Amino acid sequence: MADMNVQDTRSPEEIEAKRAMEEPIAQKKGAEYARPRHNDFPREGQSAEFQPVESAPSDAESEKKLGFLMDMALPVSIELGRMNLTIQDILDLERGQVVEFEKLASEPVDILVNGKKMAEGEVVVIENHFGVRLTQIGESSEGSRRLRK
Repeated sequence: MADMNVQDTRSPEEIEAKRAMEEPIAQKKGAEYARPRHNDFPREGQSAEFQPVESAPSDAESEKKLGFLMDMALPVSIELGRMNLTIQDILDLERGQVVEFEKLASEPVDILVNGKKMAEGEVVVIENHFGVRLTQIGESSEGSRRLRK
């Protein structure tokens, strides 16, 4: 088996010259990193120095930072259905006329928060008021999953 202890026999000047030739090529390719120079690596017998790693914020810190968001008001709307009408059809609408949606009465309604679907529900009547009973909360939305945690 070959010896795995390979040493670079080039001089620091040769290594620097090679790096200087390759750097413009890497920049032309849109490289987003700076290639380390030979002198940047610790030599044998030297210890490597690392920058301290910032710890991830705790749940309490995250909640404190996001706490101001909890008081924000967002528009919530319930979408019973959609329909495409021409301007002429809209102008021809009269009081008492029924507009038929593409959705069936048995289908769930969409609950939109800030214009984005976050849940589904069914329309309920409580005394003389309409309401929506939530049946599914944004399974497909990554944002809603993060908000529920």
